[in-house]
Amino acid sequence: MFYEQRLEAPASPSALREEYLADLETILEGSGIDAAATNTEIEAERLEAILEGDPISLTLEEAASIQALGDGEPDPETIETMACEHLLLGMTTAVLDVDTLAGDLEMDLDAKEVQQKIERRAPMSFEEFVRVQYAIANRTR
Repeated sequence: MFYEQRLEAPASPSALREEYLADLETILEGSGIDAAATNTEIEAERLEAILEGDPISLTLEEAASIQALGDGEPDPETIETMACEHLLLGMTTAVLDVDTLAGDLEMDLDAKEVQQKIERRAPMSFEEFVRVQYAIANRTR
């Protein structure tokens, strides 16, 4: 589950993203596309693309709403909150500041933007979340 604290990272951010997308696919298979579309407010076509392994852009909020469909999962807001809190906790564990983290990301985000996203003061894409989580976990090795 992507919202748990990550202490180890796979070989690359894309490997981590694929791991999480496989989890989301499993949840979608269990709930069905129609029910998932109704409960998440994500278009059925986009959910089908996830099942088919097609590249799709998700927000962290959308990923949380899919994750929340799984048995025993918290609500989407709690998932999103936990995910971001674990990023902050991981930064503490890795003794990592936002300037260093922004430098580790292979994205066009400055330290202020990274901080705003982690603190949920700016929207975060699921791709951004995965890259931030990977960079933090990679530092704790």
